[in-house]
Amino acid sequence: MFTDPFFQLLSLLSLTVTIILLFQRFHLPASIAYLLVGILLSPNTVGPSVDDNLISHIAEFGIVFLLFTIGLNFTMPQIYAMRHTILGLGMGQVGLTTLVVTLLLMAFGLNPAVAFVLGAIAAQSSTTVISKQLTEQGESNSHHGRLSLSLSVFQDITAVPFIVVIPVLGTAVASEIAGSLGFAVAKAALAVVLVIGVGRLLFRPFFHLVASKKSAELFTLTVLLVCLLAGFATEQLGLSMAFGAFLAGMVLGDTEFRHQVESTIRPFRDVLLGLFFISVGMLVDPAAILPQWHWIVLATLFMLVLKTLLVLFLLRRKGMAWQLSWRTGLILAVGGEFGLALLALSGDVLPAMYQQITLGTVLLSMVLATVLIKFNLQIARKLSPKEKTSVGEDVPLAEQAPQLQNHVIIAGYGRIGQILGNFLEAEKILFQAVDMDASLVKQASTAGEPVFYADAADATVLKALGIEQARLLLIAHDDLPSALQSLYFAKQLNPHCTVLVRTRDDSHLDALRAAGADEVIPETLEAGMMMVSQALLSLKVSPTRVALLIAQQRKQRYQLLHQLFHSEQQQPESTELPQLYPLTLTPEHPWIGQQIAELPLQQVQLQALVRAQQRQLNPASDTVLQVEDVLVLFGDLPQIEKITALTVSAG
Repeated sequence: MFTDPFFQLLSLLSLTVTIILLFQRFHLPASIAYLLVGILLSPNTVGPSVDDNLISHIAEFGIVFLLFTIGLNFTMPQIYAMRHTILGLGMGQVGLTTLVVTLLLMAFGLNPAVAFVLGAIAAQSSTTVISKQLTEQGESNSHHGRLSLSLSVFQDITAVPFIVVIPVLGTAVASEIAGSLGFAVAKAALAVVLVIGVGRLLFRPFFHLVASKKSAELFTLTVLLVCLLAGFATEQLGLSMAFGAFLAGMVLGDTEFRHQVESTIRPFRDVLLGLFFISVGMLVDPAAILPQWHWIVLATLFMLVLKTLLVLFLLRRKGMAWQLSWRTGLILAVGGEFGLALLALSGDVLPAMYQQITLGTVLLSMVLATVLIKFNLQIARKLSPKEKTSVGEDVPLAEQAPQLQNHVIIAGYGRIGQILGNFLEAEKILFQAVDMDASLVKQASTAGEPVFYADAADATVLKALGIEQARLLLIAHDDLPSALQSLYFAKQLNPHCTVLVRTRDDSHLDALRAAGADEVIPETLEAGMMMVSQALLSLKVSPTRVALLIAQQRKQRYQLLHQLFHSEQQQPESTELPQLYPLTLTPEHPWIGQQIAELPLQQVQLQALVRAQQRQLNPASDTVLQVEDVLVLFGDLPQIEKITALTVSAG
């Protein structure tokens, strides 16, 4: 009966759920639970087993989706800004670890090819274990966390030439190895140009088209398509699918869809990563490993200590603080899943006994590394000499002052959400907004406003927006189920965050307050004014200042309440009502080279100028306009259309 595929699947799921529940009961890492499931269901152990071919083909996609989500958080501008750190430290760590391990093993009499393969495997660190553990500890956005993840991702990229070289080590001569390595580098460069070049040209407009249909199923399918299509492209070049997925994630991470894409892909990533670890566990042969347990323990301790010290050495040479250097070294000491992938390719190079010892070493390092990562601060404090806190010194997350701290989150960037954003910007209060209307988000983000396409009813999105450090959450849409879900997650993640909710009427007042809303405010313009005043008071703006702002807006006939973008699906009731419009200056635009004072704006006002992604309110009249500048115009729709028509004809 156990040969039936459906029964094997049921057994796999039952054992996995049971062991993960047990591990969570004792706060143990889920990745280790998956490894244990693989060992228990392996053909190499006593008892029932499952067909490893049933898992291995699907499990590969776990690494693909993992690299895709990592790419979302490492955009091209971020990597360019860290280029000196990543390239210097990344190449130094991988190269130095491989070299030291290779030379030491050769000194003990191992064949050079065998020593090189073992050195390459030791140089890899587990992006999966590192990212999961740091996220659980709230350290993924810390200095040491981002540095560790950056270097770990760089290691995953360097695995590409290793994957090409290792299979030919057993028979190839040096010239063939050099040629294979050069060819791999050339193909990797072509993949970068292909995926990033095509992606930047097509991904953003394609996702705008998909998002405009307002279909969650279509959006999910599109995310899967883009991720796998990029992986397929690099696979056709002889590279790994994970490398292509990482490049696609980098492109999408630079768009306003980043948070929603990450939220969409996360369930697929987590399940398939679990299958990957199960497939790794099924490779374990206890009969071959147990007699070599002492070598496995020694090799694990040797690898953990050596990698920690090498990273420490490299970071200290860069002038980084002791504590930051120790913490990063402890995190990167773990063995990696790409090391396991290299091990799988080394059958013609490594003897069977060495394969099992290496497999046991990497797996044991993953178990011990969770402890090192969890207590990296305490260990680093013990090992670091006393020194004054300096630039580069890392501190716990609770003591940091990141960019998003004590800020405001706006859920829903329609009429009321934009009113709130206008007042917050005028008061120089940092905020982030999300909305599920693609055309509206496109206009607002083009105009330089911090708006993303995402659903605030998702806990992952709220965490990405920094709900745990936010002072205020403003739910400005009128979707009751979504508002209740956002309230639930917000209060779970940050019970001290003030939450204000906009609603159409007072029929759901009790339900919203019971869910945790601090204030529930009905609709209409006057309700918008009330919400603005409550928001500013919650942010400790003086009551006198709030009263003055409200009075000024009433006197100006609620000007800030009318400075809105309008969705293509929801046009204003009258074309005579004033609205905002972002105008991008192309190279052929007749206004290029003119000063703002010279523009024939007539009855239209210039509210802001966006240049190099920096938004300037009320720019100086002598500012000379440049290509790619975005002018945020405010006025009646016929007047705006008249101006844009004149500039098009003049161009």
